[in-house]
Amino acid sequence: MIKDLEEAIGYRFHNITLLQNALAHSSYANERWHNSLASNERLEFLGDSVLGMIVAEYLYRTFPGRPEGELTRMRADMVCESTLASVANRIRLGSHLLVSHGEEQGGGRERPSILADAVESMIAAMYLDGGIQAARAFIQTFILSDVPVTRMHHTDFKTALQERIQQKKNQTISYETISESGPDHDKHFEVAVSLNGKVVGTGSGSSKKRAEQAAAQAAIEALFPNA
Repeated sequence: MIKDLEEAIGYRFHNITLLQNALAHSSYANERWHNSLASNERLEFLGDSVLGMIVAEYLYRTFPGRPEGELTRMRADMVCESTLASVANRIRLGSHLLVSHGEEQGGGRERPSILADAVESMIAAMYLDGGIQAARAFIQTFILSDVPVTRMHHTDFKTALQERIQQKKNQTISYETISESGPDHDKHFEVAVSLNGKVVGTGSGSSKKRAEQAAAQAAIEALFPNA
């Protein structure tokens, strides 16, 4: 099965253990090895940065006339959960994931958040195994050449909210986590965003980052209904 995945991504690992680690969801690591550090979460952390840097460089070089704010929104759309989950489905990554029995029964192999995180983990594994060029080749094939920039939805709501608020002086935005629930492998966060101390939107998600984006989106819809 590993060879099938290598063929799908167009890269052959020298150290296959890196790929196996990238496929190990935290639920599997906790159930099988009782060790969360054996999961793909550390690779996901690295892969997020590698992906962001390569996409940022691509946008910087490709669109010299675009301002920083627009490039930021474009990058956010290219590395968002739905985009990465689509990549995972394209290479049938879900069928290769190592998940716990409970996660399996709950449809974890098809869950967008798990798939997106696994793509980032796999990018990190390729980076550690074959260097920046290996990671760049995958990102170029499955992300940069597959997401038409003109069709992006600009889903970095935090940046969009900040830009709108900054049009007036002395405006302060803050985010606060108001609840956190669920086991380590299936966390749920609820975040509130405040403008000058007054809550203007709330949102939830599988990470603080996603919950903040949802809260910012709710704030934009409430504060700028005709935007």
